[in-house]
Order: sequence, then C-alpha cells, then structure tokens
Amino acid sequence: MRAVLTWRDKAEHCINDIAFKPDGTQLILAAGSRLLVYDTSDGTLLQPLKGHKDTVYCVAYAKDGKRFASGSADKSVIIWTSKLEGILKYTHNDAIQCVSYNPITHQLASCSSSDFGLWSPEQKSVSKHKSSSKIICCSWTNDGQYLALGMFNGIISIRNKNGEEKVKIERPGGSLSPIWSICWNPSREERNDILAVADWGQKVSFYQLSGKQIGKDRALNFDPCCISYFTKGEYILLGGSDKQVSLFTKDGVRLGTVGEQNSWVWTCQAKPDSNYVVVGCQDGTISFYQLIFSTVHGLYKDRYAYRDSMTDVIVQHLITEQKVRIKCKELVKKIAIYRNRLAIQLPEKILIYELYSEDLSDMHYRVKEKIIKKFECNLLVVCANHIILCQEKRLQCLSFSGVKEREWQMESLIRYIKVIGGPPGREGLLVGLKNGQILKIFVDNLFAIVLLKQATAVRCLDMSASRKKLAVVDENDTCLVYDIDTKELLFQEPNANSVAWNTQCEDMLCFSGGGYLNIKASTFPVHRQKLQGFVVGYNGSKIFCLHVFSISAVEVPQSAPMYQYLDRKLFKEAYQIACLGVTDTDWRELAMEALEGLDFETAKKERKKRGETNNDLFLADVFSYQGKFHEAAKLYKRSGHENLALEMYTDLCMFEYAKDFLGSGDPKETKMLITKQADWARNIKEPKAAVEMYISAGEHVKAIEICGDHGWVDMLIDIARKLDKAEREPLLLCATYLKKLDSPGYAAETYLKMGDLKSLVQLHVETQRWDEAFALGEKHPEFKDDIYMPYAQWLAENDRFEEAQKAFHKAGRQREAVQVLEQLTNNAVAESRFNDAAYYYWMLSMQCLDIAQADPAQKDTMLGKFYHFQRLAELYHGYHAIHRHTEDPFSVHRPETLFNISRFLLHSLPKDTPSGISKVKILFTLAKQSKALGAYRLARHAYDKLRGLYIPARFQKSIELGTLTIRAKPFHDSEELVPLCYRCSTNNPLLNNLGNVCINCRQPFIFSASSYDVLHLVEFYLEEGITDEEAISLIDLEVLRPKRDDRQLEIANNSSQILRLVETKDSIGDEDPFTAKLSFEQGGSEFVPVVVSRLVLRSMSRRDVLIKRWPPPLRWQYFRSLLPDASITMCPSCFQMFHSEDYELLVLQHGCCPYCRRCKDDPGP
Repeated sequence: MRAVLTWRDKAEHCINDIAFKPDGTQLILAAGSRLLVYDTSDGTLLQPLKGHKDTVYCVAYAKDGKRFASGSADKSVIIWTSKLEGILKYTHNDAIQCVSYNPITHQLASCSSSDFGLWSPEQKSVSKHKSSSKIICCSWTNDGQYLALGMFNGIISIRNKNGEEKVKIERPGGSLSPIWSICWNPSREERNDILAVADWGQKVSFYQLSGKQIGKDRALNFDPCCISYFTKGEYILLGGSDKQVSLFTKDGVRLGTVGEQNSWVWTCQAKPDSNYVVVGCQDGTISFYQLIFSTVHGLYKDRYAYRDSMTDVIVQHLITEQKVRIKCKELVKKIAIYRNRLAIQLPEKILIYELYSEDLSDMHYRVKEKIIKKFECNLLVVCANHIILCQEKRLQCLSFSGVKEREWQMESLIRYIKVIGGPPGREGLLVGLKNGQILKIFVDNLFAIVLLKQATAVRCLDMSASRKKLAVVDENDTCLVYDIDTKELLFQEPNANSVAWNTQCEDMLCFSGGGYLNIKASTFPVHRQKLQGFVVGYNGSKIFCLHVFSISAVEVPQSAPMYQYLDRKLFKEAYQIACLGVTDTDWRELAMEALEGLDFETAKKERKKRGETNNDLFLADVFSYQGKFHEAAKLYKRSGHENLALEMYTDLCMFEYAKDFLGSGDPKETKMLITKQADWARNIKEPKAAVEMYISAGEHVKAIEICGDHGWVDMLIDIARKLDKAEREPLLLCATYLKKLDSPGYAAETYLKMGDLKSLVQLHVETQRWDEAFALGEKHPEFKDDIYMPYAQWLAENDRFEEAQKAFHKAGRQREAVQVLEQLTNNAVAESRFNDAAYYYWMLSMQCLDIAQADPAQKDTMLGKFYHFQRLAELYHGYHAIHRHTEDPFSVHRPETLFNISRFLLHSLPKDTPSGISKVKILFTLAKQSKALGAYRLARHAYDKLRGLYIPARFQKSIELGTLTIRAKPFHDSEELVPLCYRCSTNNPLLNNLGNVCINCRQPFIFSASSYDVLHLVEFYLEEGITDEEAISLIDLEVLRPKRDDRQLEIANNSSQILRLVETKDSIGDEDPFTAKLSFEQGGSEFVPVVVSRLVLRSMSRRDVLIKRWPPPLRWQYFRSLLPDASITMCPSCFQMFHSEDYELLVLQHGCCPYCRRCKDDPGP
C-alpha cells in the first residue's frame, strides 16, 4: 500500500471536523467559526459559510445528500441545504461537541457537554436528553436503530432512536481514558454490528452491539483523535498525536502510514465509495491522498497464492477451485510459491510453508521454517531449499535458516525473475534485466549464464517445455520468440503485455494484450479471442488469466491450431494438439482428414482413443477411402456393420448394391433406401420420379414440397385426397401450396377434410370470398370477429367507409366502428359536406347509445357523448342549407326556411363554434332574408354583429351595401314572422336571449327538421309510477267518437306516424284535461314541465300524440299536438319531426329520410 498526495491546502484555523457529500463531489470542513466547502476533484475552495459566532467543532452530512449540519461552541446547531443555504437553527445549553445523521431516517443527533438532542424534519421541536458526562463523539448503527455516545468519563452509552439507554460500556481507564472517537463498521457482510472505539488511554478496542468486547485492547502509543472506516469496513483509519494517519486492518493490525503531518491530526475521513482519504490537522492543513493497493501474489503451474485483507494469504488450486486461507495477523509484503513450498514475507520475518503430503491436490500447508529477520527486497522467489531475494541489481540466495549462501550482481535493474525448475537445491532461474539482457542462473552456481541480449527492456519472460525456445515481452509491448541455441529471432507479434508457453506442447504459446487472448502454434497465424487481463500460465487446454486481483482458469479448445496443422496435412502435430483438448467433432474430423490423407497411423490412434479396436472395421474405412468399395462392403459385413455398407452404397447412389445389404425386410431400412433414392432423383433433376418414390416411402411432405415448387396442382389434389385426415402436417402443407397456386376451392376442400374451420375462414378472407365466409360465420358464430374485422378493413381500404362502419359494428368492434365514423365525420366537415357530417354525427350518437346500453360501466360517459353528437348533427343538418345558399347561387331553399334556419342556428350555437360552421355566413343569411321578409330590426342587428367579425372579401361589398340600405328601413319586425309559443300563446321576439325556448313559460320549441318552423307540439311527462306500456294502453283507450272515414284518418303506418285533419269535434266536450295542465305560474324563471296523470292520458287521442321510443337506457318522450288540423310526421328511426307534406315530398325526392337516410321501405327500430 502506498499513498499519493493528490492536493493540499491550508486554512487559517485548526480543522476540527470533516464531512463528505455522499456523492463525493464536495468536502465540508469545520475551521474556526466558519465552514469551508471544497471541490474534491482539485481542492478548489468553493465557498466559506458563515453562520456561527464561535468555533465550529463538528459537521455531518445526511446520507440522502439533501442537507448537512454543523455544531459550534456558540451552543447552536445549523441545518444547511446541499445548495449551501442555512434553513434551520436550534440551540443547546452548552457547546456542541458532535453531530451525526441517522443513515436511514435522516434523524440528526446533536451532542453537547451536558445533553444530546434528536431532531428530524418531521418534528417541530428537538427532543433532548440529559447526559451524566460530557459527550465527545457519537455514531449511528448501519440500520439506524441505535446511537452510540462516547463520553469524557470513559463510558460508551448505546441509545435507541428515542434516546433511551439500552447498553452501557465502561472502559477500564474510566475518566483517565476519555472516549475520543467511535465509529460503527459500515460493512453489511458482518453478522454483528461492530463498534470501533479509540480512547486517550492510547488504546483501540472493538465491541458488539450487546456490549461484549471483541478480542483484546490494542495499544497505540499515541493519543487517537479520530477513527473512521475505509472501503466498506475492510480497514480503519486512525490519526492523532503521532502527527500521522495510519491504516489498520478491521481487527486493529497496523498496516502502514497514509501520510505524515506537521501537527496533530484531528480528523480524517475516506471519500465515499473510493480509495481517497482526506486529513485535517491542528495547523489548518488539509491533505487529500489516494491509496494504491498493489497486488501481492505468486503462481506456480496450477497453484496461485495471493494476499487478502493485507494480512491473509489465500492459496487457490486453479483446476479444482479449492482454496485455503493462511492468517498471518501481520502485513503480508511478498509471496512466493514453488512446487510444495510457500514463502510469505512479513515486516519482521519470512515464513516458509510446505505441503503435508506429496498429493497433487493436497491444500494443507504447515510451517517448515521461520527466518526471523527484516528484509528489504523488490521480488521474492522460493525454491526447494532456498529463498532468493531480489534487491534492484542484486540477487541473494539464502537457506531456510537465513544464511546467505550466494550473491549475484547484475549490470542493470532486475525486471523479471522466474523459477524454471530443476533438481532440489539446483533449480534454475530465468532473469530479465532492464538493459534487455536475459540470463539463466542456477542456485548452486555462482556464475550467471547469458542466454541473449536484446535492445529493449524486458517486461515478461517464459521458456518452452524443452528449454529450446524463449519468449520475451519487451517494454514496447512486443512478443519476441528466440531459438536459445542459435539466438535467432523466430518471429515477433505486437500488442502483448504477458506471455506463457504451453507446458504440454513445445510449439504452442499464448500472449495477452489489448483486451485479446492470442494463441500461436508453430509459425501459423495467430488465433485471437476476447479476454480481459494478463496471461500468467498455459497448461494443456487451460489458460490462467489474472484480472485485477483474481486469477481464473479459462478452458480454451485447441480446435483452431489443430485445424491449422490439418490444413497443411501435418497430421501427427494435429494429433498432439488434439490431445490437449478438442471437441468430439474435432476428433472425428481429424480421423477423417487423416484417412483422406492416407495417414492411417494417426487415424488408428484416434480410433483407439475412442475405444474402437476392430481392425476389419478400420480396414474397411481405408478401402472405402481408396475407392475399393466392394472390398470395403465385404469387410463391413464381416465385422457385423452391414448398415455402414448400406450407408456407403446409398451415399454413392449405388442403390442396386445397397439393396443387397437391406436387413430381413426391415421396413425402416427399406424406407431409408427409397428416401435416399428419391433424394438422388431430386438432385439429378428427375422431380416426378422423386415424387413417386417419396410417396411410396411415406415421405409425403417432401413429395408435396416438390409438387408445390413445380406448380403441379393435380398431383397436390391427388395427394391431399389420398391422405388420411389425421395426417395434419402434410394436409396443411397441401392446402398452403394450393392457396399459393391460386386454387382456393381445392384448398378449402383440404381444410374441410382436416376440420380446420379457422384456416378455412382465413382462406375465404384472404381470397375475399365474402359470401362463403358469411355463410360459414352464420353456422359458426365463434368466427364472427375473424370474418367481419377483415371485411370491414377491406371495405375501408376500398373507400366504402359507411359499410365498413356497419361491418365493424356487426363484429362487435365498437371502438373501430366509432373511429371510422369519427374519421368520416372529420373528412365530411373538412370537405364542407355538412349534410354527410350531420348524418355521421347522428350515427355516432346512436353508436354511443348502443355502447351505453351494452356496457353499464361506460353508461354516463356514452350518454354525454350521445347528447353532444345529437346536438352537432342538428347543427350541421341546418347549416348545410346556409352553406349551400352562400356558396351555390342556384339553391332551392325558400326565404322563410333560410330565415328560420339562421335563427335556429344563432340561438343554438355553443360558445365554441363547431369546426366548419361560419358565423359570418349564418348572420349574412339571416340579415339578407330578414330584410327580404320585413324583419328589419333583426336584419339591422345581424349587420351590426357582422361588423365585429372578419368578413371574407367576396361578402364584403354585399354586407357593406346591406348595412347602408337597412338604415332606410323601419326599425321594427313584421308581426307575421314572430314565433308563437303553443303552450302559453306568448309571442316571442325574433331575437331571443334565452335561445330556442319561450321567454314566458320556458317551454322548449319543437322545430321541423325541414322548414325549421316551430311545430305545434308540447312535450309532456308521465306521473311517477306510470310505465311506458301503461301510458300507451291508456292513450289507446279512446273515448267513443262519431264514426269517421278511415281513409281520411291515417294515424300510423309502417314508415311513419301521421296526424290527419278530422272534421268531427271531440266527443269529450270542449274542456280538454290536457289543456288544463298547460297552465303555469306566470313570470317564473324556472321551467315547469307538463306532467300528466292516468285520467289525462285516458282523455287523449292516439292520433294527437307522438312518441319518441328511445331504446334503453333512455326514456321515451311524449308530445301532444295542440292543432290537430295540421298534420305532423315523425321519422321512426331518427325521431325528427316534419310537416307531413314536406316529409312526403323529401322522401319522394331522396328515397329516404333527409335526416337519417332511412329508406321508406325499411322497417322501423
């Protein structure tokens, strides 16, 4: 471990406390009476914070990073936001000594000399608790359940979140050992909460939450001022009167110095989730260090030893994955491993371990020797009886008793050293120097042997298994391979950081670099694959890779180099590579390549490796590769492998010979032979013969595929008719091909044979045979969606939107039906087809009514839409005539009709005018027709309104002229045009502020849907308790009247309800009970509806009553005609009212209702 100073600064006052922002970007320091905020990346002072009047002793940041707190000698605590703004201040009775935030609830604990307080953002007040002694330090547990308080009298008090004491720990020194700093271990891997305690008895100790001490006190020889955990609880930082910060293990074993200072260290903290440490001193110095932990490890073949937690050594067997931990309880400085030996260097000694047994998988080590002496070295190597110390340019060989036996002085710095084996006591070492020199040293020989010298410094070395080749990685990341005897450079490869020879194969090595693993066999090109880390060993098919601090064994099949040898027909070398580890497929490929290359020895070895010892079988394979097929067949038969002879002849398409090796009528083999013969016929472009063979072999699918690919419909039909209906796969394939070949009738026949009705429906839909699809849908309603949905889409694609909407509706797809209607409506409005827009809005309203009836959950929403769309339909229906009049000079509407429509629209338009409707056109039409009919006052009002609107250029002159000429007319309206209320007989003004209702009785007017006259109808309501059925029966009970001519009385027919003029007087007399019900309170502002009783209903005549029979959930509407002389017709579909003569004329002209387009021959709802 080494510490690198990143930045340093100096404040004017002592640094009493430090806190990091949880994300590590900012550092808060308590210095003098101010807080200093630093940027941790470069040590820039961002901002000093002033808020306290005296020295700030403590500071703490909340885990959520939203706020931090500071405590001062001025007895106050200030809460600051992450934006460095003070938001709250509260006080204690004495100076604040320490503050700490709960990591879970963010509750703040603030401690003074006489008490401590608990504050949280949810509380308005601070709950305070008395203390028997001055509190110096405090710390929360990880789960935020308990708070530990360190006191001046040597007592540690553990409290719960409410401040109640749960555990009390009394230190032996009492008041002579004040508890100066405490900290809970933040590690979540520990089973128990562990509290680290540093007191001025110059000791550090550890306790569980229960108060039980862990281990013994550890002496420090200085007064500790701060203790904190580093890197998630693995290590401890301690600073104090020794003017330095030291790193300890979590058990209290000292590891080293982080940084030496010029004065006492009052505070030190680790940056969250990093390896940085900040130190604050009494002289105001702030130092920011980065701790770098080097990897201490050793490797020999499949054993890897490495340092863990700085004081332990773990030995890992890379093949079996076994691990053993050796606890040294001191800082481990160096590790070396060789065969059954393990050497560990500690600060004051070197321990030599050996394995208990010679077993290759044994992992039990015991101490063999201890060399009690302090050594300083760069590298450590262990042999069977010696240890080798590397000290820059010098190598020392020591016996296990610590006696120096030999020493070698090198010309340059030693960069790499490795034991390459040898007899015990005579092992060889491979040494690489910075000047590029590579030497071989034997531990029993004083003289070093120079193997070669290159121009660049050595980084990594390895020698091949036969000691004939040397691989070197130099400082330029180049891998160079030399012949040791001739010193010749055999080849070199770039991008290398480490290299290793395969211990089982002379010509194979691997090297890593640039995130790739490179395997090279002989002089073949390099095979690359992705791999992170450094290659440190290569044994057979296993490559040992070191990544960060861990090593792993990577299983790499040697297929690539094996095939490189095979490509060059080097079968023996390929066999050696295969023995290292390849797949079964690779083995078979090696055998076949060897046979083809007539290297029978290699092929025979491969067979023996697979356990095949039959020489006749091997010789048969040889004959078959030599083209002696008949001899091979005889040998196959003699060795009992007639199937191989059959397979050989079949592969050679020698079917006549193959038949001789068919088993005794074995149907499977016969089928296989016929199939192979059919395959052959197919390959030589004889498809019809192949089809016949496939059919005879029962391979119907292949026969169908050939017929389908060649378009042979007749053969497909024949196959489909001969197949059993249980053979679904070939039948389905037949139907698919028939459909592709434009024979839907035969495809339908096939689907029927299978009983696959769903596919049959899809066929009808795809071929647009809608009649057949509808007929099938009638018999099988479960396919309704599968038919009507595509049908509706097809109609929509062919611009038959209205039919598409009906099809969607019929399919039960209300959402799609509504979407089509909405699109149709928007298009109609955009194209100024307002009569179509009215019709579509009416259809939309009825669609909403259907949904409200079917889905109670959407009832209220859908009814709201129903009324909205009905209103829009009425507006667009009326506006159509206005638009035609202003755009088409040859429109046929009467002035009275245009006048009525203009008034109706003006009174009915909502605040937000619907899209497409022009207020200018309505007012212009109203002004023009009012002037023509003598309603001069209304015309003047319309022209005045137009002045406040934007007028299109084409209407500008007409409006300006009309505005001038109307001033020459009288300021009144013709009395003939004034509308009359048929309920209260009140004349209503032409311009009504209340809209289309009577100004006196508030009775809504009923308008004709063609002329827009006010009809002589009054709506009435049934008394509570009277059902619609009862009302109809009461109305039908007409009082006896004089006989009439039935030809003159036409009450209702199939297409409409009509009121006809009857010349006879009502037999009840002059007094009509309904007329008496029309009375109301004069001058009332509320509308009072007409409610009738059973008596009044009985008095009514059926010919005088019109009923809008709405489907549920709407109620029926009842209307009474007050002028039986005038005939009124109501459309039974849309329930719009017309003068009978107008309705009959319009139906004759259009062939349907002008509003809902219901044909006169269609039955009513």
